[in-house]
Amino acid sequence: MKETKLWINGKWVETKDTYTLTSPYDGQPIASVAKASTSDVERAIEGAHKAFQSFKKTTAYERAEILYKVVDIMRGRKQEFAEILAKEAGKPLSAGLTEIDRTIATYQFSAEAAKQSTGETVPMDAAPGTKDRIGFTKRVPLGVVSAITPFNFPFNLVAHKLGPAIAVGNTVVLKPANQTPLSAIVMAEIFKEAGLPDGVLQIVTGSGSELSDSLITHPLVKKVTFTGSGAVGLKIKEKVGLRKVTLELGSNAALIIEPSTPIDKIISRCVGGAFGFAGQVCISLQRIYIHESIYDQFTNAFVEETKKLTVGNPLDPATDVSAMIHPKEVERMKIWIEEAKEQGAKVATGAEFTERWMTPTVMTNVKPDMKIVCLETFAPIVSLVPYKTLDEAIEYVNESDLGLNAGIYTNVLTDALKAADEMEAGTIVINDIPTFRVDNMPYGGVKNSGYGREGIKYAIQEMTDLKFITIKTTY
Repeated sequence: MKETKLWINGKWVETKDTYTLTSPYDGQPIASVAKASTSDVERAIEGAHKAFQSFKKTTAYERAEILYKVVDIMRGRKQEFAEILAKEAGKPLSAGLTEIDRTIATYQFSAEAAKQSTGETVPMDAAPGTKDRIGFTKRVPLGVVSAITPFNFPFNLVAHKLGPAIAVGNTVVLKPANQTPLSAIVMAEIFKEAGLPDGVLQIVTGSGSELSDSLITHPLVKKVTFTGSGAVGLKIKEKVGLRKVTLELGSNAALIIEPSTPIDKIISRCVGGAFGFAGQVCISLQRIYIHESIYDQFTNAFVEETKKLTVGNPLDPATDVSAMIHPKEVERMKIWIEEAKEQGAKVATGAEFTERWMTPTVMTNVKPDMKIVCLETFAPIVSLVPYKTLDEAIEYVNESDLGLNAGIYTNVLTDALKAADEMEAGTIVINDIPTFRVDNMPYGGVKNSGYGREGIKYAIQEMTDLKFITIKTTY
């Protein structure tokens, strides 16, 4: 069984305590994982601060070259990394390979962005009584960034923290999710091979509840970037003080299907958006609002397409949906579905369980206040709801206190623009599912779905300070 260590100041560090990492699919042990203490975290932060003093002086060219080398190394090891995802996260190989391709693109975007961090000139003589002055701005790195990442995209969401931070000269202390430390640990090897100076990247594994206070409140930490649950995000926001913070939290992504939509052309896409990685995606398609004139047609087609999905071993290339991340999550969904059924909801297909997985589930006759509708399920379940008018559908979408991505299918331009204006979400996707994301677009939520934005250009703005400089040209 693999044994892991912490990555501190360019060296592998053993710990007194460890925990056993098990496979979500079959519960078999995968690795013995080092469990960091608060003193380990403090040492990592102090080391990152020390490394920052020299790393902030490196050139944009040097930082870009490191990131380009990371890209080259990862391209040669894609299958290996997809298998890591299958083992520690239960992610099917096809989905894992897609994530690795996106991760490579994220580091490439970061390399390119390293050379494009610019400021602007400010016309000082535009102010009354001011002349003989030059003014300009520049972006400067912050220092130590604490990055706390989730289990569902453990390569790519780590890249969204590391890539932009390193591109502009910050240093990073990374705390990956308990269930997915192996994908983070392998990045230490890759960055070392790519020439990243020791101390710039620190990796500590272990209990989030035990380590988070040190990661968030240490005086040398200048920025906290977190992807995870809303409850944890709120606690971080309360503790972070005046430090910069980015919070990428949950959602219950909604999609409107207007009657002008060719149903046969979108069904497989909608099913993929609802059940990819067992629905354990922040923008997984959870609510579908279908015009009443096409509701029965869409529902029948959606259910039949869902039944075609294969549930199985994530290492089997034929598998579409595999285990959920932990048996307690399966148990949670059992309770939520039974509660919804007691309130009148019906199961159109699915809702079959083992200890570790549930079949892709389609619910009808749901109500807005049911947990499977108004809360984030983070599971392979979707609710289908009919509506009479577009105004009514938009109202349904906006009833939620979450708002990461939302979408609409329509061939009527004015309706598309109306929905884009009136739906409350950080991203509105027209004629595609709200599960859509590419890694250079701005990404983040409104309401309780987050604070700040990711996407390389936008993350860099969140990971730098804007400094203004003015020069008086005459005495």
